[in-house]
Amino acid sequence: MGVPRHVLAYYVKIGVLERLYPGAYRSVDYEPRVDFPLEHVAWAATSIPEGVICLISALCIYDLTDQVMREAWIAIPNRAYASKRPDTRIIRMRNVDLGKTEMVLGEHHIKIFDKERCVVDAFRYLSQEIAIKALQRYLRDKNHKPDLKKLQEYAKILRVKLTPYILAYTT
Repeated sequence: MGVPRHVLAYYVKIGVLERLYPGAYRSVDYEPRVDFPLEHVAWAATSIPEGVICLISALCIYDLTDQVMREAWIAIPNRAYASKRPDTRIIRMRNVDLGKTEMVLGEHHIKIFDKERCVVDAFRYLSQEIAIKALQRYLRDKNHKPDLKKLQEYAKILRVKLTPYILAYTT
C-alpha cells in the first residue's frame, strides 16, 4: 500500500498494528468473521497470489476429515516462489488449475480445490487411512451429490488408481 517500513515498525511498536509475518500486518482491533484456524488459512491463501488451499486444510473446510488443522496447506505451481510463513505448509504441484474454484471465507475470497480434487490429492499425498475416510465422507455427503465421473476423470489425469476404493465402498 506504499507505507514505508519504518512507519509500519513504529505502528507495531506503539500497538496500533500487529505483525502477522513479513509483509503482512493487521489492526489490533480487527475481529475475524470466521473461526481462528480458518482465518489463518484465509490469510495464508490470500497472501500467496498463485496459492490454492489444498489437502488437510481443504478437507477440513469441506468436512471430509477428522484431522486437526495445525497449519495451512497451500498448493503452488512448481515454478512459483512463496516465502516461508509461520504455520503454513507449501506444497508444489504440477497442475494447480485442475479443480481450482473460489469460495468466500469470512471477508476473504480464496482459491481452493473442489471436493473431488481434494479426495484424489488425499490418495496422492496423505496416508491411506486419511484418504479412505475422505472418500467415504465424500460419497456419504447428504448436501452434495457425489460426482463419480468427475472423480474418475481427476484420478485419471493425476494418475491415481481410485477405482478399487470406489468399487469397494459402493458395492
